[in-house]
Amino acid sequence: MRERKRLESLLSLEGDLARRTDDIATYFDLAGEGENVAADLERDLESLRELVDRVETESLLSGPNDGLNAIMTIHPGAGGTESQDWAEMLLRMYLRWAERQGFKTEMYDYQPGEEAGIKSATFSVIGQYAFGYLTSEIGVHRLVRISPFDQAKRRHTSFASVYVSPEIDDSIEVNIKPDDIRIDTYRSSGKGGQHVNTTDSAVRITHIPTGLVAACQNERSQHKNKDKAMSMLRSKIYEFELEKKREVTKKIEDSKLDIDFGSQIRSYVLQPYRMIKDHRTKLEIGDVDRVLDGDLMPLMQAYLRMRRGEKK
Repeated sequence: MRERKRLESLLSLEGDLARRTDDIATYFDLAGEGENVAADLERDLESLRELVDRVETESLLSGPNDGLNAIMTIHPGAGGTESQDWAEMLLRMYLRWAERQGFKTEMYDYQPGEEAGIKSATFSVIGQYAFGYLTSEIGVHRLVRISPFDQAKRRHTSFASVYVSPEIDDSIEVNIKPDDIRIDTYRSSGKGGQHVNTTDSAVRITHIPTGLVAACQNERSQHKNKDKAMSMLRSKIYEFELEKKREVTKKIEDSKLDIDFGSQIRSYVLQPYRMIKDHRTKLEIGDVDRVLDGDLMPLMQAYLRMRRGEKK
């Protein structure tokens, strides 16, 4: 069904492109006959440009898992409330991005901060190419701003990490031995109804050989939480094994990208000037508010183009 949906989308897209180019050709014919169609032509050309940008971007999403749904986890760095608030800002940014793309999201685990922000959040993004787009966000994100939590109004630098894995389906086999996992139950915290918060329905599963952890607390049923946590763990183990294979060529990729993989991938500066800079692609954007409100496609497209160039 997923493959059928993908092919139907491609056929629809081809028809849309053909129809729009025919419309534009008609406008030129009408203009040649003396009709005033400049405004309509400009509007349709801009609409076509946006569609071509989308087609180009999707052509860059050729990885084996790019078409899958994604599971995202956000963790604040050191710095207490300041970093936890930054992590929540990132969470809102990605939820707004998903909404802009028409993707669905489902919160799996939400741990609120003690004063503000979040200690961690894990959620799924459901939509065609969700994982492919969000691979551009894996890494450390840096924020520079005047802290709203500092009475002296000093400038603070905060960090938060973003991890993304593909949500694998039953066609990909990941064997997990029962002896290799530890299952803990606990009481849910944060958002949820009274039944969620008053029973030990939340589930945390630890994969002992790798140390990977998956947790889910958004369902009332402990059984449902366990199923979702196990599904997340399978996805994390799958990505972990892929990452081990990628380590073989990591030194070559590092020299090509000319970046430090251990540092931040992107900086969001709100003070003393306003600028977002991606340290891998060197793309800079001055409209910080628009990006924080979920307009991430220019950053994602630049990363995907860079990734394509890296393979040449």
